[in-house]
Amino acid sequence: MIRYHKEGIAADVAADNDAKVRQIVENTLADIEKRGDAAVRDYSEKFDSWSPPSYRLTAEEIAKCYDEVSKQDQDDIRFAQEQVRNFAQAQRDSMKDVEVETLPGVTLGHKHIPMNSVGCYVPGGKYPLVASAHMSVVTAKVAGVPRVIAAAPPFGGRPSPAIVVAMDMAGADEIYCFGGIQAVGAMALGTESIAPVDFIVGPGNAFVAEAKRQLFGRVGIDLFAGPTETLVIADDSVDGELCAADLLGQAEHGPNSPAILLTNSEALAEDTVKEVDRQLTILPTADIAGQAWREYGQIIVCDTLEEMVQVADDIASEHVQVMTSDPDYFLTNMTNYGALFLGPETNVSYGDKVIGTNHTLPTKKAARYTGGLWVGKFIKTCTYQRVTESASVLVGEYCSRLCALEGFMGHKEQADIRLRRYGGEEHR
Repeated sequence: MIRYHKEGIAADVAADNDAKVRQIVENTLADIEKRGDAAVRDYSEKFDSWSPPSYRLTAEEIAKCYDEVSKQDQDDIRFAQEQVRNFAQAQRDSMKDVEVETLPGVTLGHKHIPMNSVGCYVPGGKYPLVASAHMSVVTAKVAGVPRVIAAAPPFGGRPSPAIVVAMDMAGADEIYCFGGIQAVGAMALGTESIAPVDFIVGPGNAFVAEAKRQLFGRVGIDLFAGPTETLVIADDSVDGELCAADLLGQAEHGPNSPAILLTNSEALAEDTVKEVDRQLTILPTADIAGQAWREYGQIIVCDTLEEMVQVADDIASEHVQVMTSDPDYFLTNMTNYGALFLGPETNVSYGDKVIGTNHTLPTKKAARYTGGLWVGKFIKTCTYQRVTESASVLVGEYCSRLCALEGFMGHKEQADIRLRRYGGEEHR
């Protein structure tokens, strides 16, 4: 039996919040499309109190950012980017071009072609999320994208030196300092000073996620990466202190970040509640994490592992931390998740910051139909075909009849003209 010890925000309240966000984003994007740079400046001044002469950083401004980032921090950024780059390269190496003769004289193939331009959004309003630069810019460059632009909001009234350094180290071709809807809109739609891109990637708050959703079709997007979600699956092989740390460690992303404990242990559920309350008295980010826990946190208790898998797949969480006596059971049986973190030795923070897997992952149940950002997201798999004259006759006879079956006579003629030219007297 599945029991809810703690439930999160009501569905109707969440839907109302989403509707308000949709309207704001729709109006803002329409204004950016109409007024371009002027609209971007107005929104940047309104939301970020930021209005520099140019939102694009110069080489001199980027160099000054390096002066403000310690050698240790630069080395740490370099290490993290190396891990992301290594895993992205392994993924890219797994993608092979294909060419095969499927019938005598019929050659079919596909090529993996990088996109021409990508815009990478790096959140940075509340926290300077340096790691998002690794995940997007590094991965796009490994894929072979020739133009990668990156944008992050100001932090503390100016460009975040650490984010700028990370973007530059990652290989960004253009670096901008603006955030929110205006950043996503400017990169996707283009303005007088910014050439539009073909694809937008990167996580963000509810407004950024909704902007990407509304722009999808005009440009491609990686996925719907809204407020961070975490699901901790645990049994009595671990304790409440560890579970609470992993729940609150992700809840601090924002006041609307769901954090859920799924367990088959009533004792662990109770212990985790006590530990959450205790840790909120000492966690420096307790204001945000505590609000997220109160409004969006859940504790669900099941009787069996099968029930736990059922509930976990229904939740389809962005992050799933598995701390059970047999974590591989969930690796084998779960189907809906952004990323799995198997065993108490690892945790979501490793994936978020440094270990090498990508931290831009599906939210709001999108894990039912997509995985997270990876090198393949920046690559188009495009097919081609080549046939000999004799093969054209073989295929053309089938094609002609099938087109007639559908009533597509123009299509039929495309086949028939080749039958007449290559098929000899019997087809004339």
